Amino acid sequence: MATEPHSTVETTGAPEAHGGGGLPQLQFEHWGGQIVWLLLIFAVLYAVLSKGLLPRVSGAIETRGAKIAGDIADARRLKDEAEVQARAAAAEVAEARASAQKTAADAKAKASAAAAERQAKEEAVLAEKLVAAEASIQAARDQAMSHVAAVASDTASAIVEKLTGKAASAAELKAATA
Repeated sequence: MATEPHSTVETTGAPEAHGGGGLPQLQFEHWGGQIVWLLLIFAVLYAVLSKGLLPRVSGAIETRGAKIAGDIADARRLKDEAEVQARAAAAEVAEARASAQKTAADAKAKASAAAAERQAKEEAVLAEKLVAAEASIQAARDQAMSHVAAVASDTASAIVEKLTGKAASAAELKAATA
């Protein structure tokens, strides 16, 4: 079977009555009606949109803008309040720190004074004990020294007797130990 070129007239069976075929929208003789319908549809859409839909949209936009502006104003107000509270808290912290340092310094001074007082009392007690000990030592030394002469006399007598074989007299012992 041989293929033959097909034409629009043969396939549709319609004669070319409208001037050569193609899209009717692009033919100049139909443009007048198309423009009228375009203007009519545009006017209806404009009226519907401007009277019904656009006022709602613009109202929503204005409401949203007012809410955003109010939220921004609230945020600024809260930020300012927070800054004031932060400054007040910082001042309270500084005051508490100064008070704590003063309390610590007072406690340290009081503890130092109490320690110095206790140390002075202990030093006084120790000084009394030292005086008593020195007196006791002096008494013991004096007593020992008093016995030294007797011990020296006895030792000299024993040495003389051992070396000479006879006992030394009291006058000789006194002269030797003096």
